[in-house]
Amino acid sequence: MGATIAIYSVKGGVGKTTFASNLAWCSAQISGHRTLLWDLDAAGGSGFLYGLEPKGTKPAHDVFAKERAPEKLIQKTGYSRIHLLPADESIRAIDARLTEIGKRRRLAKLTRALGADYARVILDCPPVINELSAQIVRAADLVIVPLPPSPLSTRAFDLVVREIAGNTRRHPPILPVLSMLDMRRTLHREVRDQHPGWPTVPYASALEQCAVQHRPVGEIAPGSPAARAFANLWGAIERKLAERRG
Repeated sequence: MGATIAIYSVKGGVGKTTFASNLAWCSAQISGHRTLLWDLDAAGGSGFLYGLEPKGTKPAHDVFAKERAPEKLIQKTGYSRIHLLPADESIRAIDARLTEIGKRRRLAKLTRALGADYARVILDCPPVINELSAQIVRAADLVIVPLPPSPLSTRAFDLVVREIAGNTRRHPPILPVLSMLDMRRTLHREVRDQHPGWPTVPYASALEQCAVQHRPVGEIAPGSPAARAFANLWGAIERKLAERRG
């Protein structure tokens, strides 16, 4: 069965794009899923990490118009089972477009349709609280929340939970993940100890190389702690999805 996984936080700079691009690789290479990575952030980071740029003259937010099929903008990556629906500057106006259309479940309808071709749709989400974030919640089967270790981590997570709970009567499961974890730092160890059940992804130079080499960490350094952390996180995601399906 297909599933939509949203990488979402109300804060920027927490590693959402790194998570989205590397989890797409895990989906395709570990589970063998045909996977769509859908970039909903105007910065276009997911495409950049795969060495791709938007092509053509059709703006990315046109996929939310009834007459524009998402398939027309989807690009192939260097991996046969990973495709990209890229972002561009037009995404900045997406909230107004969604309000204009007046369809509260437009994104959910699109992801369901894409599920006919892709076993996993992974959404790289912008750090916003607006109509787009509300539609992301309605579309997602699971929400992954990257949280750098800090005294504000719990508060940021609570904000996400309130945003999600406020936009759907039966919200999807939420999986918080400590990102950029550096166990050499006392504060990071303390936050990790406060949330022993949360998955973790370490701070690692191998992850920084993803943007330099335009490849996922599983390709750059397959035996690294970062690659293992994403593989473990992907396993936790698949288990969560299986639990939801019952």
